Amino acid sequence: MTVEIQVPDLGESLNTATIAHWLKQPGDYVKLGDNILELETDKVSLEVTASTSGVLMHIEPEGKDVEVGQVIAAIDDNAVAPTVQPEIEPSKTTESTEQENRLSQPFSEVSSAPKKEPEVPSSNVAPEPSTSLSGGGEHRVPMSRLRRTIARNLKEAQNTAAILTTFNEIDMTAVKELRAVYRDAFSKKHEGARLGFMSFFAKAVIGALKEYPIINAQIDGDDVIYRDHVNLGIAVGTERGLVVPVLRRAEDMTFAELERRIADYGKRARDGKLTLDELGGGSFTVTNGGIFGSLLSTPIVNSGQSGVLGMHAIQDRPVARNGEIVIRPMMYVALSYDHRLIDGREAVSFLVRLKELIEDPRRLLLDV
Repeated sequence: MTVEIQVPDLGESLNTATIAHWLKQPGDYVKLGDNILELETDKVSLEVTASTSGVLMHIEPEGKDVEVGQVIAAIDDNAVAPTVQPEIEPSKTTESTEQENRLSQPFSEVSSAPKKEPEVPSSNVAPEPSTSLSGGGEHRVPMSRLRRTIARNLKEAQNTAAILTTFNEIDMTAVKELRAVYRDAFSKKHEGARLGFMSFFAKAVIGALKEYPIINAQIDGDDVIYRDHVNLGIAVGTERGLVVPVLRRAEDMTFAELERRIADYGKRARDGKLTLDELGGGSFTVTNGGIFGSLLSTPIVNSGQSGVLGMHAIQDRPVARNGEIVIRPMMYVALSYDHRLIDGREAVSFLVRLKELIEDPRRLLLDV
């Protein structure tokens, strides 16, 4: 009997997907539960499993857009699993005889490879295309569904919001010293959780948003929606494109919980294992271009939000302290915000408060 494989339910508001990659090919024997293909939606990639054991039959081509419920493959469940023939090991006697024969040959006969006449390339063989950038050629490839979605959402946000960016710089000395002292103890106590910079910035962002809730708000028609919680988006760059998983109610999380969740999101984002629920509902986003070496940027506010914080690379720079020039590890930070809702006073004050909390992390503990 032939069993049809259909596009599964993709989640709320998603009706179409793209066949990204077949993990099995027609003629392959698959077992119940085997992953057979990857589907790419507007937000995540997901794997489709075999609903029965048998031989994979007809499949739809990669790159094709398909709808929920559409038949994309079939499995013949009457097919029998191929039997694996055991390998027959050569007898020791045979191996020994062959070895003796080789050893008994003259050295020149054993070591010399047969001479080959130089191959003359056929005039009918087309030359390989040049990979040089100076060749003047070009080639066209289709955009992935995720890339199309990213492009559409960012352009929509840019066309809708009046985005403005303000900057400040932060002395990272205190946080670096705190990490150096407690990093090992933190990891030991919290089962391997790594004390990074992101948890400090997440905590500082949450504290600053409590004081300036307008930056955590959203315009909805002629109304403003104020949120009483912080759903913190963490931008993650992957080979497929940028995704922003959300830490829901991040204000309730400890440093260790933040670090574990951020590390988990980063790994699963790169593996394409995030769920739709983990990618929606953010109220504010943090993006860290510093891991790629970025010194300054003007990040774009995500749709449905009013602000995004851009972190950047830490660099030793000369700064004035108590009338003297000293070298300190400094980071530029950028806040892009929707100027329709947020005035410059609030945006600048938010960054100043963030700077205070990072430069003196004791404030995070004492809430002052």
